[in-house]
Amino acid sequence: MILRAEFTTEPFEGEGEPPAHAVAARDYLRAAGLEPEFGPLGTSVSGERDAVLPALAAVLDTALTAGAHRITLQVTVGEADDGQV
Repeated sequence: MILRAEFTTEPFEGEGEPPAHAVAARDYLRAAGLEPEFGPLGTSVSGERDAVLPALAAVLDTALTAGAHRITLQVTVGEADDGQV
């Protein structure tokens, strides 16, 4: 089963470099072998359920430890051949 997760970490820090908590979350996903799409308003990642779910649990802990006060998470389920993800 393929999952697509999108999340935003807060607080936002305005213009300039992304906040440490957002960078820490992105870097954790990369270290877990996933390829996140990192943007100014959030991060998304897609992959097999067995890879994404454990990584998301660790990303929440990583972002909170790095200073996030709020994390908004959305997970969408799709199958590899249904064109949804």
